[in-house]
Order: sequence, then C-alpha cells, then structure tokens
Amino acid sequence: MMSDWLFSGAMPLLWVGFCTVALYALIIVFARWSGVRSFAEMSTFDIAVTIALGSLMASVVVSKNPPLAQGAVAVATLYALQLGVSRLRCRYRTVEAMADNAPILLMGPGGEIKHENLRVARVTEDDLRCHLRRVNVSDPRQVHAMIMEGTGNINVLHGDHHDRSDNPWIMQGVRDYEARPTFNTQRA
Repeated sequence: MMSDWLFSGAMPLLWVGFCTVALYALIIVFARWSGVRSFAEMSTFDIAVTIALGSLMASVVVSKNPPLAQGAVAVATLYALQLGVSRLRCRYRTVEAMADNAPILLMGPGGEIKHENLRVARVTEDDLRCHLRRVNVSDPRQVHAMIMEGTGNINVLHGDHHDRSDNPWIMQGVRDYEARPTFNTQRA
C-alpha cells in the first residue's frame, strides 16, 4: 500500500530520531576530544574520515543493521584512527608522505604556467584564471606561485610584497618549486 511506503509507524520513526540524536552527540563528544582537526580536511586521511563519518551516520540512522552500538564503536574507531595517524604524521615523514598528497606548483614566478603539473593535477588554464580572479589578480606576472595543496585547495602568492628571496620555508615540499636552502625542519 502507498501509506506503508510513506509511513511505517511511530516506533521506526522514534528509532530514527533516537539514533540520530545519539550519533550526533557521540560525534560532537569525539570531535571535541580530538580537537578542531576532526573536520579540518588537512590530509587525504582527514577527508576520508569525514566522509566515512557521514556515511556511517546515515547507515545507522536509517536502518536497524548496523545497530546503534556498532555505529558507536565504528565512530570511536574512526576517531582513534584519525588521532593515531595525525600523531604519526607529526612524528614521521614517511607516514606524512603516505597520508598526504604533496602540493603541486601550477604557476611559477611571473605567471609561468607549469603545463605538466596542470596535467598531473587535472587542472585547466580556465581553472587557473578562475582562481586568479578570485584572489583579485588581473596580471599573471604578479604571481609568485600558484599551488594546488594536498587538500585540493588552490592558493596564490602574489603582489609586490613577495620576492624570490623570500623565506623558502613556505614553499618547502611543493613539487617543482626551485630548490633553495631551507630551515632545519628535520623530524625523525
């Protein structure tokens, strides 16, 4: 019947409401416990955890399988994994390299387009123009660097306040950026 398809009774609706509130509260508690990084999308792993949390919440809320207790354990496990990986990333460069995408130089000093990097990043020149307009750059020659970060965000360093002799630390790890001496930022 059409009414069964639209409305299955009060108990299933109450269960959906209860599960939604319970998982929401649990995610808030774990997010506060693990810190602002929980939804920062700073690495590939952070993005994966955010997506998994959304999918997990939807699965638990709208079905009886998995039950709420399994969903709660899965949420706790995801946050524990995220916390563990973020701590390992801070301590070991190899873990950081495995968990993060490296930033890519899309446009170099003076507006020099890095066509091979555009291909690798799957970015078009139209995308570059869009980002330049977004940051109020009307002359690409003002660009010191346009970088696609590991999160997929594109940042533009531009203007007269940038000089090629600026502190190179900010560009450390960017694919195809001209190598210069850097500060000692060694980790184990």
